[in-house]
Amino acid sequence: MAVRNRQKSSAVFKRKKKGSERKYFSCCYWVEKNTILTHFHFVPQIDILEDPVIKNVIVLQTVLQEVRSRSAPVYKRIRDVIGNPEKHFYSFTNEHHRYETYIEQEQGEKSSNDRNDRAIRVAVKWYSEHLKKIQKEENEDIQVIFLTNDRNNKEKALEEGITAYTCEEYIKSLIDNPDLVDRLACVSDEGKEIESGKIIFPEHVPLSKLQQGIKSGIYLQGTYRASRDNYLEATVWVHGDAEENKEIIIQGLKHLNRAVHEDIVAVELLAKDEWVAPSSVVLQDDGQNEDDIEMEEKKENILKISVNKNMLRPTGKVVGIIKRNWRPFCGMLSKSQIKEARRHLFTPADRRIPRIRIETRQADKLEGQRIIVAIDGWPRNSRYPNGHFVKNLGSAGDKETETEVLLLEHDVPHQPFSQNVLSFLPKMPWSITEKDMKYREDLRHLYVCSVDPPGCTDIDDALHCREIGNGNLEVGVHIADVSHFIRPGNALDEESAKRGTTVYLCEKRIDMVPELLSSNLCSLRSNVDRLAFSCIWEMNQKAEILNTRFTKSIINSKASLTYAEAQMRIDSATMNDDITVSLRGLNKLAKILKKKRIDNGALTLSSPEVRFHMDSETHDPIDLQTKELKETNSMVEEFMLLANVSVAQKIYDEFPEFALLRKHPAPPPSNYDILVKAAKSKNLEIKTDSAKALAESLDKAESPDFPYLNTLLRILTTRCMMQAVYFCSGMDSDFHHYGLASPIYTHFTSPIRRYADIIVHRLLAVAIGADSTYPELTDKHKLADLSKNLNYRHKMAQYAQRASVAFHTQLFFKTKGVVNEDAYILFVRRNAVVVLIPKYGLEGTVFFEEKDKPTPKLDYNSEVPSLTVEGTTLCVFDKVKVNITLDASNIQHQKIRMELVEPKVRHMICVF
Repeated sequence: MAVRNRQKSSAVFKRKKKGSERKYFSCCYWVEKNTILTHFHFVPQIDILEDPVIKNVIVLQTVLQEVRSRSAPVYKRIRDVIGNPEKHFYSFTNEHHRYETYIEQEQGEKSSNDRNDRAIRVAVKWYSEHLKKIQKEENEDIQVIFLTNDRNNKEKALEEGITAYTCEEYIKSLIDNPDLVDRLACVSDEGKEIESGKIIFPEHVPLSKLQQGIKSGIYLQGTYRASRDNYLEATVWVHGDAEENKEIIIQGLKHLNRAVHEDIVAVELLAKDEWVAPSSVVLQDDGQNEDDIEMEEKKENILKISVNKNMLRPTGKVVGIIKRNWRPFCGMLSKSQIKEARRHLFTPADRRIPRIRIETRQADKLEGQRIIVAIDGWPRNSRYPNGHFVKNLGSAGDKETETEVLLLEHDVPHQPFSQNVLSFLPKMPWSITEKDMKYREDLRHLYVCSVDPPGCTDIDDALHCREIGNGNLEVGVHIADVSHFIRPGNALDEESAKRGTTVYLCEKRIDMVPELLSSNLCSLRSNVDRLAFSCIWEMNQKAEILNTRFTKSIINSKASLTYAEAQMRIDSATMNDDITVSLRGLNKLAKILKKKRIDNGALTLSSPEVRFHMDSETHDPIDLQTKELKETNSMVEEFMLLANVSVAQKIYDEFPEFALLRKHPAPPPSNYDILVKAAKSKNLEIKTDSAKALAESLDKAESPDFPYLNTLLRILTTRCMMQAVYFCSGMDSDFHHYGLASPIYTHFTSPIRRYADIIVHRLLAVAIGADSTYPELTDKHKLADLSKNLNYRHKMAQYAQRASVAFHTQLFFKTKGVVNEDAYILFVRRNAVVVLIPKYGLEGTVFFEEKDKPTPKLDYNSEVPSLTVEGTTLCVFDKVKVNITLDASNIQHQKIRMELVEPKVRHMICVF
């Protein structure tokens, strides 16, 4: 029998055995003691279900089906919890117990929801009766508790004699675990946001009306992208093929209307006389006074400065949310100044996410920690959304904690590979068998070598070049045959597809495939036999391709070289061994191939990349340099590009509907505005009507007095580009790769670190008769879905890598004091300039407005572009001198601070 201990306000349960004294146990620790059945209105409280304290839970089939239809991510999380044997969570197929728990919808039940509520209550009653039989046999008391946040269902359950609680009631009763209360989601018993007080935001249009409005053209549907630089501005990328109004600007708090980055929203276009230009102002939300709406309105007025009519863009307002894409957010607690307050603001690490109001009793403990918070809702009367605490990650600034934050923030799957995944790896010791040799050529006699960065262990590719009898050259690109080890549809394949790409951070690598493959069996290390997929050309001395063939192969690399080692061999006057001769042949051909590409209009762009030198003991960065590229970097790149183009054409010829390809869309003309204006300010003309015209313009854009100018222009051109993407040939008609000036392209050369390449290997293997196909490989809709995930993973990996570089840059400058360096102005804003420091590849934003200090006189010219500050004019590409220091006053957002030394300007502050 259950006993309620009123004095403690806690749920406690009695377990009694014959011949023993009574013992009381707090709930949720032993499977014999109590069982909790959950209702689908419990979904917002998924973080509670995942807590280690909560055990012994039955999740009904009715609930799982409802959750699956409402939220795929929450459904997956519940399934993961059920799969954890330590949690003692079980699913009960109540809909398949025809005589005990299955029920039909009755007359008077207005919806399937009413029927499902009753089905849950029936299952709870049956389960209670079922357990009573066990209790009689073993003379034990087992309490069944029904948890629901649906008020009506709870009332009916109590009327029927079922022990029922809301989630909040139950969790607050667990006085031995008070921290659990912090993890409660902030919703009412009906699942609606609690609203009272002054209304700040317009009401959202109901989903049914939004759908009608989108169908009739009144509203536009798109993805909401918040600005990193201005918290009062966002853009909505409209879904669909229409070219008109593809990108809509949203400005002002009321027009943003509680949308959060990556939400799917409905937008209403404003009248043309209300259209605005993208803001040149850098505004960051300091969150000092969340109720000061008048201050927000003053900031909005800064955005409404008159601009050239040609700069106006389609402008709209968010009228409703079609789909929330909220996720758990990493950041830090901004503790309230009010003593013993429970309500505090959480500041996310990602500046595109608004601050979140949470309630916690652990503020003192969480201050200075990196924590995870989830959003529960955003009432109309609240400046910020409401949320709840999820997890403490560790101390801010700690290397392990910060790495965990950046991986979580960029949604990089980084958990250890499961035993199920590892079970599909080859058993060691592994060797090549006769079966493996079927459909393979033995190329172990060739002088193959690899050329990679120092310390590379996941060697995807190797090369060879040799003269053949007719005076022509045989050139081979040999790629690790990863698809031999990863077979379609098994757990290893599914995990690799989910991860999509290997992520390279400054100090660690998050592998797409287990290390046994990435650094051993698939890595084309020297002096060991390895399985490969080879693309072999016959070329003449002018690098013209006379014949192309593809074959699965077995190779034995004769040397694993770094770029520097390969370059040394090529340049050596004394080395003439077979590997060196092969490298020289490759290098000669690569130069011809590169010239041909550039003559065809391929772009040669620039992006500053940095390399850290780490202390061997502390693993802290002790030196920071921009990467130096050698001829051998270009040599390898040319043959990888050529192999990718050759394979793309082959798989498209064989599978015109199912080829996985990669394209690079041409940027819209407006993307080039900043580049054209910047060049014009230096009396140079950049033509952008085609990639070839752009490439030729950049080649001519030289200044004898300013040799770095061409590099700056190429860096700026890189910022104008669109993202290259994977796609299925049967779902698109535009295959062109703008940057490479190639009509067709794919990825074949890096299957250890890119899942796209594994699919391409499978297609190519089927095309040459070396492997068999499978249904998903020739399903263009599934390939399109796969491409979407790969594009997302690739983008997130890039962002994670940049974040890792930024963090290690801060570590580098932490002990350097003040460093004085040359810099160049890259962009000019209305109240700031962005500078680049070539030596370190660093960018910083120099603000000319500082809180609580007089605002200097600013004159912004968008045409030049330039910014005049108190009489000193700063233009794009101006060379300046800065002092660099680390500002660690804000642990959450430590900044590289740069003081402008030359020219001397009053009222400025610079952050990275």
